[in-house]
Amino acid sequence: MSSIEQLNETIPDFAKDVRLNLASLLGDDTLSPQRQYGLLLATAIATRNAALIAAIEAAAAAVMTPAAIAAAKSAASVMAMNNVYYRFVHLVANPEYKSMPPRLRMNVIGNPGVDKSDFELWSLAVSAINGCGACVDAHEKTLRAEGVSSGVIQTAVRFAAIVQSVAVAIEAAGLAPSTATG
Repeated sequence: MSSIEQLNETIPDFAKDVRLNLASLLGDDTLSPQRQYGLLLATAIATRNAALIAAIEAAAAAVMTPAAIAAAKSAASVMAMNNVYYRFVHLVANPEYKSMPPRLRMNVIGNPGVDKSDFELWSLAVSAINGCGACVDAHEKTLRAEGVSSGVIQTAVRFAAIVQSVAVAIEAAGLAPSTATG
């Protein structure tokens, strides 16, 4: 039994739908293992739930290369920065900020160490969790330009939604504290 399946068994009955949804993700064979586990890992990191991150990273290590795991972690990390910045630029009424250079290093986006569409998909899913509409739009546009279908993009966001719900269910049950600060 994988570490994710073990974690899934600890989700209480009040979140039965969450358990069922997570089990469906594990059985989803529409994505390559790297794409699937990269989505799981990047989105788990975005939830900041230590138990969820540990379970998914352990499972990912069985199917992903160390470089791909690092890329998924990079997607979560760089999107944590970009989502805050670009959400601000998108939401603030003053248009002056849109013309200012962000002055944020994000070279990993140009050279992520994995297929660009995988990295973009992981970035899109993290951006959905973090609620940055500007980043979601930008990554969706890039993915579509690279020939990624709307079905795959929707699947990535579904993965993000389910992983987020697992983190919330675990925390609501008092099973594992979040590593979120503030």
